[in-house]
Amino acid sequence: MANDDHIVEIYTDGACSGNPGPGGWGTILRWRGTECELSGGAPDTTNNRMELEAVIQGLKALKKPSEVIVFTDSQYVQKGMSLWLAGWKAKGFKVKGGGLRPNHDQWRELDTLASGHRVEWRWVKAHAGHPENERVDKMAVAESKKQAAR
Repeated sequence: MANDDHIVEIYTDGACSGNPGPGGWGTILRWRGTECELSGGAPDTTNNRMELEAVIQGLKALKKPSEVIVFTDSQYVQKGMSLWLAGWKAKGFKVKGGGLRPNHDQWRELDTLASGHRVEWRWVKAHAGHPENERVDKMAVAESKKQAAR
């Protein structure tokens, strides 16, 4: 990435109480020292869907093409976007037996959103004291609890 002053940092996490079960996601966007927090949830979902939704919502919040670093504790998201997506797309998101890859709808949406930006995908270890990762984890868990209480 070129000039740090122009980089948008997006920190994301998803959580699920049961898998599937009530879930939540949390996102922090940071640009030039200003932060925006976003969060939400779903009543019956999976952890992977919430991890993906956190990134989708972060990218949707951007108003113009940007240089972005996405920080995620999900290797599913990080490796999916960095290593696996091209192969999945080449196969039409189909798996052996002809069905569609789980979460294909979100992968397609994430691919479209990411294509409008220059994105670097960074994995961070979960529950290892990374301040922003701890914050988005708390946001995601709080949202999953809200969904469970409904």
